[in-house]
Amino acid sequence: MKVSTYIYQDCEWNQKFDTSLDSQNTLILIFASLEEEKVQEEVRKISKLFPLSVISGASTSGEIFYSEMYHDTIVVSIVQFQSTILKSHVCTSIKSETSYEDGVSIASELLDENLRGVFVLSDGLMTNGSQLTKGIASVVHSKVVVSGGLAGDKSRFEKTWTIKEGELQEGFVCAVGFYGDSIHFQAASESGWDSLGLTRVVTKSKGSVVYEFDGKPALEIYKRYLGDKAKELPASALLFPLKMKDESSAEETVIRTILGVDEEANSLTFAGDIEEGSHVTFMKANFNRLVSGAGESAEDLDFSVYKGEELLCLAISCVGRQLVLKSRTNEEIEAVKEMLPSGAHLIGFYSYGEISPLASGTCSLHNQTMTLTAIWESDA
Repeated sequence: MKVSTYIYQDCEWNQKFDTSLDSQNTLILIFASLEEEKVQEEVRKISKLFPLSVISGASTSGEIFYSEMYHDTIVVSIVQFQSTILKSHVCTSIKSETSYEDGVSIASELLDENLRGVFVLSDGLMTNGSQLTKGIASVVHSKVVVSGGLAGDKSRFEKTWTIKEGELQEGFVCAVGFYGDSIHFQAASESGWDSLGLTRVVTKSKGSVVYEFDGKPALEIYKRYLGDKAKELPASALLFPLKMKDESSAEETVIRTILGVDEEANSLTFAGDIEEGSHVTFMKANFNRLVSGAGESAEDLDFSVYKGEELLCLAISCVGRQLVLKSRTNEEIEAVKEMLPSGAHLIGFYSYGEISPLASGTCSLHNQTMTLTAIWESDA
């Protein structure tokens, strides 16, 4: 496995592309928050330079390149596998109301007994991430690691894109499958948020909208936790996400970001589905814990069989963490880099949602986490 990374900044690439890496088993990942027209121009150039390669990518809320976060750049990783087989880039249109079926469709196309990992990138505004991951999980075995994220649009929440056949497209979910016995494909996710208050039960909800906790109006209870910060809603909601666990399993927990409030309905709208009967706890930002949580995500990766091969680590962190950490954002990236093997290549982006396995191995949507995907190939 050979890895090469690039960044486009101030109208130029940091180095010339190594076109010798082009092959049917080469994966090119492109993440960008630069203006769409310029990104499209550069993606077309890359497509011509690497006609055989699988090209995937997404718009972002900021790019990660080694130890730093960037805005208005393009970051690229080119990975040529030696024995791992890549399934041709699979893309399908997606809508919030059909996300489950779209997940089933894309997973079914990738399914094979030799499938070891799936990397998913989806539109960040037209996707119900909870339903997308449930659809994928209904098809692939839990031993198949599924990771990825939802495209971002800085903090504007206006338009996102993924790359389909060399073109930037809205409303698509795209995935790449990795096949064979040589591939090591691992994912881990941590949040670093502190608990705030007691655990409550969701007694009334519909999709991503919660109406009641413990039989009482959801917004009313949430405001009580926020105190003076309630005056700053909905912006202050980024500081107080929610941890949710299914009633049937104490291990399966995810973080959900609050996207909006409805004063008239006394409800909260989240970035993913919240099922009735779920146990939830409100969380609060702790800057040091967020940074250490990012490092813990790297610690969760198992490098016990790693023998110094070339390694690519894809870091996908939530835009909410960036907005909370502000000038300290680079600290969480540095915390990840410090925990990775020496020489690891680290790129990624800030997203509108992260996809990573739960404790059971089943893939799920996460918010407000640092999610890492480590990819390397055993030497023959």
